[in-house]
Amino acid sequence: MWEYVGLDYYGLMSRIHRLFALTLVATCICGAARAATPKAEGPNNSNLDGELFYEVLVSEIESVAGDAGSAFGLMLNAARKSNSPKLYERAIEIAYRARSGEAALEAAQAWARAMPSSKDANRYHFQMLLGLNKIAETQEPLKRELVSLAPSERAQAISLLPRYFTRTTDKKLAAKVVEKVLLADTLTRTTGPAAWAAIGTMRLQAEDTQGALEAAQRGLALDGESEDVMLLAVALISPKTPQAEAMVRKYLAGKPLPEVRMAYARSLLNAQRYPEIYAQMLQLTAQTPDYVEAWLLRGSIELQDGKLAPAEASLKTYVALNPPPADTSQNPTMGRGLVQAYLALSQVAEQGQRLDDAKAYLDHIVGSRDELRVQKRYAAILARQGKLAEARAAIRDVAELQSTDALDKLNAEAQLLRDNHEYAAAHQLLVEASARYPNDTELVYDLAMMAEKLGKSDEMEQLLRRVIDSKPDYHHAYNALGYSLADRNIRLPEARQLIQQALKIAPDDPFIMDSLAWVEFRSGNSTEAIRLLQGAFQARPDAEIAAHLGEVLWSVGQKDQASAIWKEGSGLNPQNETLRDTMQRLRGKP
Repeated sequence: MWEYVGLDYYGLMSRIHRLFALTLVATCICGAARAATPKAEGPNNSNLDGELFYEVLVSEIESVAGDAGSAFGLMLNAARKSNSPKLYERAIEIAYRARSGEAALEAAQAWARAMPSSKDANRYHFQMLLGLNKIAETQEPLKRELVSLAPSERAQAISLLPRYFTRTTDKKLAAKVVEKVLLADTLTRTTGPAAWAAIGTMRLQAEDTQGALEAAQRGLALDGESEDVMLLAVALISPKTPQAEAMVRKYLAGKPLPEVRMAYARSLLNAQRYPEIYAQMLQLTAQTPDYVEAWLLRGSIELQDGKLAPAEASLKTYVALNPPPADTSQNPTMGRGLVQAYLALSQVAEQGQRLDDAKAYLDHIVGSRDELRVQKRYAAILARQGKLAEARAAIRDVAELQSTDALDKLNAEAQLLRDNHEYAAAHQLLVEASARYPNDTELVYDLAMMAEKLGKSDEMEQLLRRVIDSKPDYHHAYNALGYSLADRNIRLPEARQLIQQALKIAPDDPFIMDSLAWVEFRSGNSTEAIRLLQGAFQARPDAEIAAHLGEVLWSVGQKDQASAIWKEGSGLNPQNETLRDTMQRLRGKP
């Protein structure tokens, strides 16, 4: 019927809907204005005239209707006419929601030109340039942002600059821009340390280590106690920059801020320099007893070193300083630090044969994001109580919230079986898992290691070669296959070649050095084997390496030294099978 009279039905209905929306929005705006204005104060009229009001209104309707282009054009036009910050901001928001970065930048630039002194306009301009990766153009907005700040505020703002550029693709250009912006600031003691620290951080992000080190030295010359400069120096610590660690150690000998000492300790973690970390934590907890994080790290190291009573005391201090909320209804998820503390306390109790206490500590953990990690510990305790079936069920019952959770659960269950010497069951589980996830390299590798435990050497070699073919840079596979050949005293040249290939991929890895030493030992080169094993054990004190070093020492008649190394290895891990078997096998000889 509508076509008969010459009308477009759908077009008409669209106009009716828009008219209805226009009326509705107008009613809402007028109503909100009346509600926001107290009656006693009289009318508070908007500065929008009828034309601008209509333009804003239509813009909003077009935005709701999905026509972002028209909505943006109308809103930006209204902003320019009215010189309204709110309308400029709204134009940026419309463009941003439509994922039109160039349009958002256009609005921000128009706002900044119209109101050069507006901090909000300048910040939006800078953010849009940054988002579009127009790094060179950020220089002027950055200058305007800093020039309006008081010196103390300016130094604080400068220290935040590197964070803005962390996701930029051209880090070298970003470093040059920041350096130009901060040139004047580097000359004064008030802002100089923060400026050099920011420049150094930007250079470090651009992989200019020497330039970053120079910036730290220049900042240090202005203020030897600057926290910003010291944190940069900590970030620079590496074997290639010994000057950085020298700076930090000199600073720590005075009256350091706890944050710097903690940052230094974290940097030592990567190098596994645990005795030095522990020394720093002892000083930090003595000087600043309420520095919460230090107690957690101190307790973790004490646990790792087998100092159970001190570990429990340190971890309990951490919990006392950082107690869980009494009411978890508002935020049921426990923080990662508390979860780690209770897990470590559970481990302390378990190692002390207090299994009920170990489970009780786990019961304190509420709403953890690491539920599988918690249940793995709970399952380990159940297994020690002879309840392996319940332990496996505890892992299987963990909810699967992410796509990787099912595989993580399979790996956790396999580890549980492996730890409890149920090698056949672990092998079967991994066979089934690898059928479900045939392209998972680590799963195939674990299956190979389980085949070795069962004496299935051919299967192990086939699986490891499969790993090497699918992932040629997976050094664990080369190392495992090479060590297996050496341990069985067969095909020693091939074993050496495999292990040397692993070393090319992972140079100086202590466990690969251990394998190479085993090849030397099997080849009759005991002196070289001892040298390699001593280096490996020094780099990574480990019960397995101790077992091998002790055996080589024993074989050349240095039995006292062998016993001393075995004793040290037993202190590290008294349950290590290789170490126990080696000691029993050799000491049982006449």
